[in-house]
Amino acid sequence: MTQIHLQRMLENLSESKLPPAWNSFDLAAFSRKTQLWDYQQAALKNALKALWKYYSQPGLSETERKEAYYRWYQDDGLEEDLDIHLDNSSASKRAISRLLKDYYPWEERPQARGKQPTEVIPFVNFINRMAFWMATGSGKTLVLVKLIEILHQLMRMGEIPAHDILILTYRDDLLEQLKKHVQEFNTSGSLEIRMHELRDYNEVKHGKPSLFSASECNVFYYRSDILSDEQKEKEIDFRSYENDGQWYLLLDEAHKGDPEDSKRQQIYSIMSRAGFLFNFSATFTDDRDIVTTAYNFNLSEFIRRGYGKHIYVFEQETTAFRKNEDFTESDKQKIVLKALVMLCLARRQEALVRQVDARLYHRPLLMTLVNSTNKEDADLKLFFRELVPIGKGEVNRKQWEDAKGELRRELVKKPLYIYENNVQVRVSDALLENLTIHDVLETVFNASLPGNIEILERPSNKQEIAFKLKTSENPFALIRIGDISDWLTKEFAGYEINHRFTDESYFERLNQDDSEINILMGSRSFYEGWDSNRPNVIMYINMGVDVKAKKFILQSVGRGARIQPLPGKRKRFWNLSASEELTDEEQAIFKQVNDKILLLESEFIFGTNQKALATVITELDQQDQLKDSQEISLELNQAAVAGKLLLVPVYKERDKTIRETRTQAKFALSTENLAVFQDYLEYIQDDRVLMALYDAKPKEIQLVREGIAQDVNSFRTDGPRYKNVDVMF
Repeated sequence: MTQIHLQRMLENLSESKLPPAWNSFDLAAFSRKTQLWDYQQAALKNALKALWKYYSQPGLSETERKEAYYRWYQDDGLEEDLDIHLDNSSASKRAISRLLKDYYPWEERPQARGKQPTEVIPFVNFINRMAFWMATGSGKTLVLVKLIEILHQLMRMGEIPAHDILILTYRDDLLEQLKKHVQEFNTSGSLEIRMHELRDYNEVKHGKPSLFSASECNVFYYRSDILSDEQKEKEIDFRSYENDGQWYLLLDEAHKGDPEDSKRQQIYSIMSRAGFLFNFSATFTDDRDIVTTAYNFNLSEFIRRGYGKHIYVFEQETTAFRKNEDFTESDKQKIVLKALVMLCLARRQEALVRQVDARLYHRPLLMTLVNSTNKEDADLKLFFRELVPIGKGEVNRKQWEDAKGELRRELVKKPLYIYENNVQVRVSDALLENLTIHDVLETVFNASLPGNIEILERPSNKQEIAFKLKTSENPFALIRIGDISDWLTKEFAGYEINHRFTDESYFERLNQDDSEINILMGSRSFYEGWDSNRPNVIMYINMGVDVKAKKFILQSVGRGARIQPLPGKRKRFWNLSASEELTDEEQAIFKQVNDKILLLESEFIFGTNQKALATVITELDQQDQLKDSQEISLELNQAAVAGKLLLVPVYKERDKTIRETRTQAKFALSTENLAVFQDYLEYIQDDRVLMALYDAKPKEIQLVREGIAQDVNSFRTDGPRYKNVDVMF
């Protein structure tokens, strides 16, 4: 299994090794109102270490720098084959091969007898990159914007080359979100980041002597999906902006497509081949991204460290909605009832905790994701057709009790949440037993009486329609898909359609506390670029039925993983309490609701293929485990240890250093370095100064002075040239 290498290497690299200029950043400050979380600062610290490691040896050519950086990976045990094997089996793959050959050295490697040699571009050519694997809702775009400030300052100090900065993301709404974050950053007053569309590159470059002044940083942006190798009406040819590969290129969820086959993936590498590539995403599946992950705070870490909801995948599947399966309408309705029961339970808990404090948590939501929306027997239509009789109250008692009974048989076992070895799913058996269909009517359908469904439609919005019961004033469900025209003309024939002409979108209001929508239905049209605290139940219908759909599964599960017990507090309540992040008043609130919040801090998932879902979500956790380390649970075997003496090893410090007990390898540096180092030690005569500067022991300072006095035995002058004496020391 592919391992994360870069993060481990960076965490083994002490911050004290970085020169003062690299340790002078305020990594917490973002804007006047926002401070970065500890994990966001940790991501930036690792970015600084990686950049220092890559650029710390001046005078190297780009090829030499990549080779030195790649050796660092190899010393850490990198063995994965990450070379790009050129494929000429189809016209599209031949085009990618030709494109790469124009910019990278390639070699032929022999194959088995009788087979043609394969053409390969070694991975060392792509090593100038780092990935930030950060969960949806973790604020990775804030890290990206803060990284721009860091790059700007490092370039101004001459620590890294002065390359232009380009940001790529793949949708207009994500670009708008990025611009809002930049505007917020600019309120800090320390630096103004100015955004320019890539099409204006030549005009901006010619109009400004420098893109990086003391108070201003000019950066470029574009949609990654319309950057191509051809010039079309909506696409631009990257060659017009290739800039000899000298870009600091920041990708924000712009890695869509298989990196081995996607031409755009190669274009991003080409544009940054003499610069550096920074890749930000919640869902990495490519080995190259995983190996070069500088900071991992993906879904499993996000949840394990208390920033997201607990996740549980039900063993009970939505298989009845699959085609060619021998299931009845009754089976379909039972599946929907189970999801509504879990939503109803969460809504009940919400009501209880808000009696203590109205600011607590969120209004729970059921999110239903389907594979098809507009065909005659589309999955979304099948789901909607099961809601209709439930809203009318046409559920027989046996059907209702069977749905609750099947849930109870699974929940009574107190199964474990995914990623967490010590947290069990706990649902009050009495609460589940006493739940009635009338409770579902009240808490899910926003009605006190059953009724027919009425359609709420805004003619100006062709993407969403809402539903309410005629016995209620408020809508309870929303469909958000690419185009609702087919539904209006076919599926809703015979329904009463209420045309509303307000400008307000139900979807845009979904995160507001007074939103009455309890069920959100859709496919891929809204699962990206939208985050919410609200989803407590997710139902997949014919989606993610095999592990190949893992990117979609992880992305959509992450949609509802966020948690906010109190305004501005984005950790689970217990974690907030344990980390002493609460005031005395908030601690008192926590004690009152502690036994009522688990359902609100959980995300329950029903899937068409439980095994595939669980495998994909669990594998994410396995991928992020550092090599040779794992968390285990131990219990004391009383019978085995009774009357036994446990021997505990005791260590003491050696009397002599390794230097004194065996011959060390000579330290490699340049002739100029050695002369500077000798002058430096002669200048600072007081060993106490050196001890304070370098956190060194007296014995260590003595050995350094002895080594410099016997320089022939201690140093060799064919090594790299260090530009900072602190690094040498």
